[in-house]
Amino acid sequence: MRILFYILLILFCATGVSYAQNEDVKGTFDYSDKRTFNIAKITIEGAESRDRNAIKSIAGLREGKSITIPGDDIPKAIKALWKLQLFEDVQILQEKVEADLIYLKIILVERATLSRYSITGENKNKHQDLTEIIDKIIKKGSIVTEDIKSLAKVKLAEYYIDKGNYDAKIEIEEVEDNVKPNSVRLVFDIDKGDRVKIGNINIIGNRRFPDSKLLRKLKNTKVKGTLLKKSKFVQETYKEDKRALIDFYFTSGYRDATILRDSVWRDYNGDLQIVIEITEGDQYYFRNISWKGNSKYTDEQLSNVLGINKGDIYNPELLEKRLSFSIDGRDVSSLYLDDGYLFFSIDPVETAIVGDSIDMEMQIYEGAQATIDKVEIEGNDRTHEHVIRRELRTKPGSKFSRTNIMRSQRSIMNLGYFNPETMNIETPINQQNGTVDIIYQLEERPSDQLELSAGYGGGTSGLIGTLGVTFNNFSIANIKDRSTWSPLPQGDGQKLSLRAQSNSRFFRSYNFSFTEPWLGGKRPTSFTVGAVHSAFDREFFGQGSLNITRGFVGIGSQLKWPDDFFAINSTLTLETIKLKDYDFGQFFVELDDGRLINIDNGNFKNFSINQTFSRSSVADPIFPRRGSRVSLSIQFTPPYSLFREDNYWLLDESEKGMLIDAANRERGPGNPLSPTEEDNLILTEENARKFEWLEYHKWRFNAEWYYNIFDKLVIMTNIKLGFLGAYNGDIGIAPFERFEVGGDGLSNQNVGITGKDIISLRGYGVQDNNVDDRGSSINARGGGAVFDKFTMELRYPLSLNPNSSIYVHGFIQGGNAWENFKEFNPFELNRSAGFGVRVFLPMFGLLGFDYGWGFDRPGGGTQFNIVLGFEPE
Repeated sequence: MRILFYILLILFCATGVSYAQNEDVKGTFDYSDKRTFNIAKITIEGAESRDRNAIKSIAGLREGKSITIPGDDIPKAIKALWKLQLFEDVQILQEKVEADLIYLKIILVERATLSRYSITGENKNKHQDLTEIIDKIIKKGSIVTEDIKSLAKVKLAEYYIDKGNYDAKIEIEEVEDNVKPNSVRLVFDIDKGDRVKIGNINIIGNRRFPDSKLLRKLKNTKVKGTLLKKSKFVQETYKEDKRALIDFYFTSGYRDATILRDSVWRDYNGDLQIVIEITEGDQYYFRNISWKGNSKYTDEQLSNVLGINKGDIYNPELLEKRLSFSIDGRDVSSLYLDDGYLFFSIDPVETAIVGDSIDMEMQIYEGAQATIDKVEIEGNDRTHEHVIRRELRTKPGSKFSRTNIMRSQRSIMNLGYFNPETMNIETPINQQNGTVDIIYQLEERPSDQLELSAGYGGGTSGLIGTLGVTFNNFSIANIKDRSTWSPLPQGDGQKLSLRAQSNSRFFRSYNFSFTEPWLGGKRPTSFTVGAVHSAFDREFFGQGSLNITRGFVGIGSQLKWPDDFFAINSTLTLETIKLKDYDFGQFFVELDDGRLINIDNGNFKNFSINQTFSRSSVADPIFPRRGSRVSLSIQFTPPYSLFREDNYWLLDESEKGMLIDAANRERGPGNPLSPTEEDNLILTEENARKFEWLEYHKWRFNAEWYYNIFDKLVIMTNIKLGFLGAYNGDIGIAPFERFEVGGDGLSNQNVGITGKDIISLRGYGVQDNNVDDRGSSINARGGGAVFDKFTMELRYPLSLNPNSSIYVHGFIQGGNAWENFKEFNPFELNRSAGFGVRVFLPMFGLLGFDYGWGFDRPGGGTQFNIVLGFEPE
């Protein structure tokens, strides 16, 4: 005997309505007569993956329990199972009744789960964004319901509305998945439609400012056709733009300005029309400014820092900056916060408004001075703590100083080991003790760099390759500690650089350098030692060979005067240059009669001292947004000629004869030198003797400034000047250490090994610069003794991710080189303009390119330059 109980019948029975149900052929069951049963057995059909005991427990039914029919037990059980939202059908059947025992069956039909989903109608590059939205709503294996699908539609529609696609249509098709039982796959069919653009923005009520100026204040709400800006309407950014519009009025003295109303609708073309109605009010001015509560500083001192005078336009934004925080440090708060007054506060109060003038009272609470209790560092997984602590200006026991915290932050960022975007500084205060803790929260980022390239030039070139590694956080002390190796010992902030470059037999170069930034560990005194050997062999082409070997040692220190942004660095260099029949047109000396003598043989020694004075206030070395770098360097050799007899380089008659005889023997019988060739040979030898020990003084000045215009857009300006001089006019300018302006500045490519300063000039090749009436450039004549270069760039970052920092830039540039100071003309520039991109990858360093138009290039044209590893000069 089986009696089927449907939930609807039970609910009606519970209200006292009587129904009769067939009890097979054994008669009827009278629901008006309540009976109590003991559950003898419960069987569950369906929902095979669900725990049976859990289902019984949730339903509140178990064997042996007494239930009343009709009553609340069965309806409650059904409701409890429905609340799980796991089933699309729930039934409780009575299988049979034996006396006061009842046998029940629970039949469950599970809802389908999501096996997978797909997206159609949208570009592949958008799928990641859409997948992130969908995954937050429903995951694989989750129950699929209509509510879930509706929520997914809403969230996807919101995504497209933020993109300006107000007509986007999202359809979700549910398809049974035959691969996995009781599962479905969802197909998100998306038709984003055209982006709805803003056809017109009409501002009403503005008398003081033209529409064009006010429309520029709407940073993210632009009419279609606006240069370099997308036209789209996003509600949140529109609200922000309206606030920015009123803030502009406030900063101009219109403190009563407000937006009365605004309307947004779509016209018959589907474009948005926006009307903003403004009431401007009157313009206000500052009148009397008084101070209250100040004992540390006088009213006059505070007024001088504030820098706002009677009659100035009322500007609450400027007032807030001058009171609380100004980038240039000119604010009242800095006076107090840099002297330990951490609990200081200031509240500007309008005390009177008379006509168009406003009186202000600055109510100050100075509080007690706070001292630093603990300084903690978090997140330095690889860098040893002492490397960070030695950069800090915040010491336990010292007075709190906001400037010292900012300088400490800048110093940590300049290390290059940590992500500047995630760096955070916490300052928990213990007001009862008058102390503050400072917690530097850091995130390590990769800092080592690898340079690797290889190729086969074919023919005579053979194998071409470069291998270079730079370990910027090296540690000599940890060489024995294998746990610090990654791949070499790290953590002490030392720098180790190794590089090898080869072009088969024709070119080889080996570089080594090591820097300890804190020699002795007590002061920021850097110590650098290194060596370079380069060989250029062109004997195969009959052009001889060139070898340069250089060793150097340097020491640098941070100064405290004029301020601690200044530094000084001294470098001692010993270099040997060996030329053997080197006929590659690199080193020339110009005679008094204008003739050029090519220096192609000889051993030359270059013993020099370089003294550099620099100042840097740049915070982020990869993408600076503000600050400056200025440096002046003087490189000089001893004036050897002052201690030697006059004309020591001239050959006597016997030496001339031996030189000519040796050359004639080499040429063979019947082919002697001509008188002109003899003269050139003697001049070449005499000049080689003249410069055997190079003597010169060399001056370099570099300056660059960074300014954050708005958002992340940065303007950079740069000036470079150089001058090479001689102690002795009879000796003249040395053929080495000159300036070569043009090309990409990669000194070891294309131009060979020059022994010169390579100054890049975008838009120009190496031989395009300063072409004279002889048809040759100054670079082809050995380079100049004077140069200048001016650059302006607009930079904007595409990514500041520490694993891949990318920015694009546009530039204008001008530069030139001259043979001597008399010919120098700072306005005679080779001008160029163009654009480029820079990518900084921690493992590979700086990569990029520039494409420039050389306006003064002979014959016109463009130049494509590549940047590898470093920013060329």
